Amino acid sequence: MAINLPVSETLNVVVADNQPIFIEGLKSVMKAHEDALEVRLKGVAHNGDEISNLLRSGRVDILMLDLNLPEPDSLKLIPVLKERFPELRILVMTMHDDPRLVKAAFRGGADGYLLKNGDPEELFQAMHEVVEGNTFLGKGVAVSDRLPGSSAGANMPEDRFVRRYGLTRREMEVMKYIGQAFSNKDIAEQLFISDQTVSVHRKNIMRKIGVKSTANLIRIAYENNLV
Repeated sequence: MAINLPVSETLNVVVADNQPIFIEGLKSVMKAHEDALEVRLKGVAHNGDEISNLLRSGRVDILMLDLNLPEPDSLKLIPVLKERFPELRILVMTMHDDPRLVKAAFRGGADGYLLKNGDPEELFQAMHEVVEGNTFLGKGVAVSDRLPGSSAGANMPEDRFVRRYGLTRREMEVMKYIGQAFSNKDIAEQLFISDQTVSVHRKNIMRKIGVKSTANLIRIAYENNLV
């Protein structure tokens, strides 16, 4: 495969991921396909601070971002990075194919969304597209929601979820909006409460359910038919 990239310089890439095996595999793929696309891996980051430090160290064209990073979680990080580094292209690379996660990523400003089980050709095509200013949607990635279950007893999944995790009714309301990829500000407007109150509810929900990222909350809401 040969890609005629419309830039004269090597692409500078930062990878943000916590899976060593995946990172090493990605390095091998880039090296094996140097004839397709000349890429310089400027560094690997494991959290938001490390990403920011690498982005400030010099020109970075593409950030390959996993959705399972710790503090701050990746979905919250995307709009922050796009505001600070407006020329940066963000390519989400993840195993999550939940349409709500896809929509949340693009709503935050992601330029592309690619599943980790894709092939090298798709990866390089994604890089090619986003660096040109286009949006890339990988194979197996959809932005349309699956049809929910039957309406009969529609409140039953919600009731079971509340009992299972010991959520309050207000936390359950917040959880359902999180499942729709609403930001704290959006949720606050819907429930007529402050952003800070939503943030507290979000943290309590994460603690009770036992997750550390918004991506996982959205996935759990989707899997439990809460939205």
